[in-house]
Amino acid sequence: MSQEQRRSTIYFEPELQKALRVKAAWTQRSLSELVNEAVRRALQEDQEDLAAFDERANEPTMTYEEILRDLKARGKI
Repeated sequence: MSQEQRRSTIYFEPELQKALRVKAAWTQRSLSELVNEAVRRALQEDQEDLAAFDERANEPTMTYEEILRDLKARGKI
């Protein structure tokens, strides 16, 4: 373990832990590598979602009722 890494205790559901152990063995990677990659990917997706919200912040909004009227007018529902 490098000095940059920190140790944490994580409790997994038994089925999830078994799946992780199988994947770790199959891919010849450690559980830590798999979990770090999954968390990194989830945080990146969150960052991308937040950026998309920021980009669309100035777009006009529609109420639920307006969306329904629009969909009905276009024959979508």
